[in-house]
Amino acid sequence: MTGFFAEGDLTPNRLEIARRRKQLEGGYLDLTGSNPTSQGLLFPPEILQTASIGYWKTRLYKPDPFGWLPAREAIAHYYASRTPPLSLSVDNIFITASTSEAYSHLFALLCQPGDNVLMPEVTYPLFEYLAAIHHVELRSYRMDEAARWALIPDSLREQVDEHTRAILLISPHNPTGMIIQSAQAVLEEIGLPIICDEVFAEFTYRTTHTPPLGALHPTLPIFHLNGISKLFALPDMKLGWIALSGSALEYRDRLELLNDTYLSASSLVQYMLPTLFEQGMPFVTAMTQRVRDSLARAIEIMGHSRYLKVIPPDGGYYLFPKVETWSDEEALALYLLEQGVLVHPGYYYGYEGAGAHIMVSCLTEPEMLFKGLEILVRALG
Repeated sequence: MTGFFAEGDLTPNRLEIARRRKQLEGGYLDLTGSNPTSQGLLFPPEILQTASIGYWKTRLYKPDPFGWLPAREAIAHYYASRTPPLSLSVDNIFITASTSEAYSHLFALLCQPGDNVLMPEVTYPLFEYLAAIHHVELRSYRMDEAARWALIPDSLREQVDEHTRAILLISPHNPTGMIIQSAQAVLEEIGLPIICDEVFAEFTYRTTHTPPLGALHPTLPIFHLNGISKLFALPDMKLGWIALSGSALEYRDRLELLNDTYLSASSLVQYMLPTLFEQGMPFVTAMTQRVRDSLARAIEIMGHSRYLKVIPPDGGYYLFPKVETWSDEEALALYLLEQGVLVHPGYYYGYEGAGAHIMVSCLTEPEMLFKGLEILVRALG
C-alpha cells in the first residue's frame, strides 16, 4: 500500500492514551468541545419539523448541480444582510454536503498534484488530510501574535512560488479568533484565488460583525465557504456552500461539473434551509450571546493567573492563551489532565512559535467551562 493514509502513523499519542486512562479512572472536565449538540445547544425541534413537513408531500428527486434554487436564494439573502452587504447572484452559489466537501472541490478545481496552497501557520488540523487526498502541498504563512494574530504580509509574499494556486483564509480564525476587518493590500498584490472559510462568522466578540471578504475585495477571485453546522448548530444535518465573488466567476462552469459529479447535498436539508434562515436566527442570536458571555467570564477567570496571557479574540468561540513558565505543550496538557481538565496543546494546531499555548473552547457548557477553568488556574499556581 502507498499514499499518505496507508503510511501515516495512526498510533494514539501520549495525550490520547492518558485521556483514555483518565476516563476509566473517573473522568475529567473536557474544555475542548466543539460539538454544540453535546453542549446543550440544540436547534429548536419545532422549527426543524416545520421546515421539513412540506417536503414529504411534494417529494421529487430533481437534482441541480448548483443546488435547490430556493435554498440558494436564502443564502444570497443572508449575504445581502451581512455587514457590509455582499450582493451575490444565485448562479454563483453552489450547495455542498459540507464545508469539508467544499474544500475538496476547490483543491480539485484549482490544483494539480504537486501544486501548493498557502494556509495560516496556526490552524485547525483538517486541511492536511484534505490536501493529502489531492496530493496538494500546504505552505504556512505566519501570523503576528502581538498584533492579535494579524496576517504578516511579507510571510505571504515569501511563500508564493510558481506552483501556488490559492490562499486559504479563515475569518474568524480557528483557534485564535482573528477576524479580517479591512482590505489587505497584500492579497490584491498577489492576486491569487482566495478560499475564505467563514463558518464562525456569526460568532463575534471584540468586533460587532465579520465582513464578507468579497465585500472588502470586490474584484479578487474569492470562494466563500460556510454551512449550517456552526451557523445553526446542526452538525448532524450536513449542508454547506461555496459562494463565488469577483473574478472567481470564471471558475463557475468547472465547479458546476465538479458538484454535478457528486450531488452529495441532501435534498431534504436543502428544502429545509429557507425556513432555517427565516425562523432560526433568534436561536443563533441566543447561542452566540451565550458564547460571548462565556468568553468574557473565561477571560476573567484566566486573568486570576499571572501565568496565563490571554488575547481576547475578535470572534469565534475558542481561546488560545499563552502559558508562561512552560515550554513543553504536551507535558503541560498531560499535567492539566492529571489535575482533571482536558485542553488541547498548541501543536495540535500547527503552532511552533515561542512559548506554550493551549486551546480552550467556550462553546463548552458554561458550568463545566467555568469549573474547569478554576481548576486550571489553581493548577498553574
